[in-house]
Amino acid sequence: MSEPMKTFEHFWPYYVGEHRLPLNRMLHCVGTLVGTLMVLSAVVSLNPWLALAAPLSGYGAAWIGHFGLEKNRPATFSHPLWSLRGDFKMCALMLTGAMDAEVVRYYGSSHPAPDAPRLSA
Repeated sequence: MSEPMKTFEHFWPYYVGEHRLPLNRMLHCVGTLVGTLMVLSAVVSLNPWLALAAPLSGYGAAWIGHFGLEKNRPATFSHPLWSLRGDFKMCALMLTGAMDAEVVRYYGSSHPAPDAPRLSA
């Protein structure tokens, strides 16, 4: 990220570029869904341990995707709230079958190379 991010809309294309690999996107979506279910279960069961464990499932899956697959630094470190919002948006787009089109929109392919430049969109 060479320039400061001022809005989520400005951040989103960067976020998409950090999630080029379909398996990384899948790990994020699974982690986001499991983490969300754990938080909801914690509220319903009044079990704070579930709420404390929720970030481990969400971020654990995502960080495997970043450090192990993409070989990049998670956006969570520099923009935690926008990154979380990006996780939910990406997961929603995946569940509706629209995420590959979003990657194509910004990078010209649903499986862009790590050094593929972002297209103007």
